[in-house]
Amino acid sequence: MPRAQPTADLRGRSVLGSFFHAPDPDAAPLLASALIEIDLDGRIVSVTGTADPGYAARVESASRSGSLTRVDGFVLPGFVDLHVHAPQYPQLGQALDIPLQDWLQRYTFPLEARYADLAFARHAYGALVDDLLAGGTTTAVYFGTIHGPATRLLAELCVARRQRALVGKVAMDHPDLCPISYRDSDADAGLHGTRSLIEEIRTLPGNDGLVQPVVTPRFVPACTDRLLQGLGDIARAGHCHVQTHCSESDWAHRHVLDRFGRSDAEVLDGFGLLTRRTVLAHANFLSEADMDRVALRGSGVAHCPLSNAYFAGAVFPLRAAMQRGVRAGLGTDISGGPSASMFDTVRMAVAASRMLETGVDPKVSPEMRGRPGSRIDIRAAFHLATAGGADVLALPVGRFEPGCLFDAMLIDPAAPGGTIRLWGGESEDDLLATLLYTASRPNISSVWTAGGAAR
Repeated sequence: MPRAQPTADLRGRSVLGSFFHAPDPDAAPLLASALIEIDLDGRIVSVTGTADPGYAARVESASRSGSLTRVDGFVLPGFVDLHVHAPQYPQLGQALDIPLQDWLQRYTFPLEARYADLAFARHAYGALVDDLLAGGTTTAVYFGTIHGPATRLLAELCVARRQRALVGKVAMDHPDLCPISYRDSDADAGLHGTRSLIEEIRTLPGNDGLVQPVVTPRFVPACTDRLLQGLGDIARAGHCHVQTHCSESDWAHRHVLDRFGRSDAEVLDGFGLLTRRTVLAHANFLSEADMDRVALRGSGVAHCPLSNAYFAGAVFPLRAAMQRGVRAGLGTDISGGPSASMFDTVRMAVAASRMLETGVDPKVSPEMRGRPGSRIDIRAAFHLATAGGADVLALPVGRFEPGCLFDAMLIDPAAPGGTIRLWGGESEDDLLATLLYTASRPNISSVWTAGGAAR
C-alpha cells in the first residue's frame, strides 16, 4: 500500500505511525507502527500496538473506510511551555549580562509598556505564537502585560492559530518596585482588569476551552498586600489557574523575606495563591519545608533551566523537589531564557542537573563539589516538557493514551535542512536521545492541537 502524507486534520481519523511519549519520568517507550484512533473532538479513543489483539483487522478496517492516515517519521507529544513572557519576545537574547532587577527596569518594563499600542502587540504576538507552534509548542502559559486589550488580543491569536494556552493580564501595583509609567494605578485597577480579562477570554468567539485565563501576580515584590489578597480571592471564586514567580533569584528571595519575614511560598499560600492550578516559575530557593507546602497544595513548578543560568544565581534542585512530591514541568522563560525552543530547554534541563550533581568550582574537591543524586536523564526531561507540564496544568495532553487530546508534532529525520542524522541500528533510548538532542525547526514537519492542524 502506498505511503500517505499526513492530512491537515486528523480528527475522526486513525493514524498509523511510530510514537514516542514519556508518561512518567523513567520511561519513554516507542510505540512502533501503532494505530491511534482519534475522535471528531480530537481525543484519543484507542491506541493499538502491533502485538495487541485485532491490530491487523483495525488497520485494514480503517484503510477500507478511508479514515487511515500513515505517517513517516516519529510523532512526539506537543511541548507544554509553562512559562512564557509573551511581550518580551522582541528582546529575546538581549541584555543578559546585567542583574535581574536592572534588566527589568532598563529593558523589560519599557518594552512591555509599548503594548498599549495594539498594532505593535499584534505584530509581536502573532510572530511569537507562530514561532512557538512551528517549534512544536502546542501549549503555552503566557504572561501578558498590564494592558487588557493587548492581552485579549494574545488570547484571540491563540484561538485563531489553534495553540492551547493560558493567558493572563499581569497585575503589578507596588509603587516602590514598579515604574509609574508601567504599573496598575492601584490594587482596584489590577483586580478589575483581571476580572474583566477572565470574562473576555471565557466568552471569546470560537474559544471552546482551548485558551483559558490565568490569574497573574507578576511576583510578590511587584504587588501590594491588597492586590495579592484580591487576586487570591479571584482565583478561588473563578476556579482559575494562577501563575507567578517564586524565589527566582537571591534578590527576589531576600526581598520577600525582608518584607514579610516568610518565604515566597509561605506568602503566596497565605494569600490563597497556592492551589492545585498554580504554576510557580523558577522556585530555585525553595526550602524543604517550602517544597512540602507546594506539594501539599498540589501546585507545580515551571523549571526554567536556561534563564536560571543567567538570572537566578542557582540551579533549581529539580530531582529533590520531585522526590518530595512537587509537580514539575519546563519553561523557556522567554526572554530571560534566550531561546524560544523547548528542545533547548529540554537539553539544558539535563545539563543543569548534571552541573548541580557534580558541582562546577574546580577549587573544591570532587567529593565536596556537588549535590549527589541531582541528575536527570533525557527521558525525564522529555517527560517534564510534555506529560509533566500537562500534569501541572491538569490538562489531558502530553501522552498518547485513550482520553488524552491529540496534541502532537511529527518529526521528519530526513527533512531538508534538518539536523538529525540516523545511521541505523539505534536502540529505542538512543533513537529518542538523538531526536531530542539534534532536532531543529526544519525537522518539525507537522503540528496538531486536538487533532487539528496548527501548522
